[in-house]
Amino acid sequence: MLLMPRSIWSGSISFGLVNVPVKLVTATSPKDVRFHQLHATDGGRINQKRVCSVDGEEVDYSEIVKGYEIHKGQYVVVEPEELEGLAPEASRSIDIEEFVDLAAIDPLFFDHSYYLVPDGPAARPYALLVEAMEGTGKVGIGRFVLRTKEYLAALRPREGTLVLSTLLFADEVVETDELEVQTTKDTKPSEREVNMARQLVSSLSAEWEPEKYKDEHREKILALIEAKAEGNEISMPEAPEAPAPVVDLMAALEASLARAEKDGRAPAKEGARLDDKRASA
Repeated sequence: MLLMPRSIWSGSISFGLVNVPVKLVTATSPKDVRFHQLHATDGGRINQKRVCSVDGEEVDYSEIVKGYEIHKGQYVVVEPEELEGLAPEASRSIDIEEFVDLAAIDPLFFDHSYYLVPDGPAARPYALLVEAMEGTGKVGIGRFVLRTKEYLAALRPREGTLVLSTLLFADEVVETDELEVQTTKDTKPSEREVNMARQLVSSLSAEWEPEKYKDEHREKILALIEAKAEGNEISMPEAPEAPAPVVDLMAALEASLARAEKDGRAPAKEGARLDDKRASA
């Protein structure tokens, strides 16, 4: 018997005059390997203490207040009731403000994803919303409140189910013009280099199959832990050599294409003909 993920929020999707009762459930399950801090001499767990940086004394949780640093070492203390007064109004509704093209949203804006499932006798309006969104290729943009915080979210259909992805606000995304990326005459690639790079991309293109990608590092850590738990002797692998820096870009592209062809990933013929024709011009 399959157990449905635990609901972390319940409410309704509101668009126009239509309301669809739904429940929010987790859509991902991170598999990080988590370690505890232990005392090396006796294996005891390490406890964290709250210590004042001024007098070095341990501080009880009841004596701790929240402070926002406005200058180095200078804080403004904010009381819990003051924050409560500014908290967004508790709401049980995901209000869709507009529908936009999914392709128009840069993946940088996506934060966390959840599933929305129908709650109670909502299967019919839920299915109607899913089918309408699938037919238009649109995603709904709205806001909702979860644990006293208001989120911007995108709703989209996935295999007959609605996915809600919380979104970052515009001022939370670092713009590319804030980066130090040199774009000079010397850095601009030649047309032949671009064509060869496109051939390489074409030769490495495939259908997206997430199941074929494994977290090999996590699997190695778990294997190490299991071996040590069984008392086996561990031999450490040699560190891989660092790749040599690219000196000749064209030579690197040609070698990459040759390796792709050897692996059975021949570049697109049309791209190859185009490159040969331009190179001989």
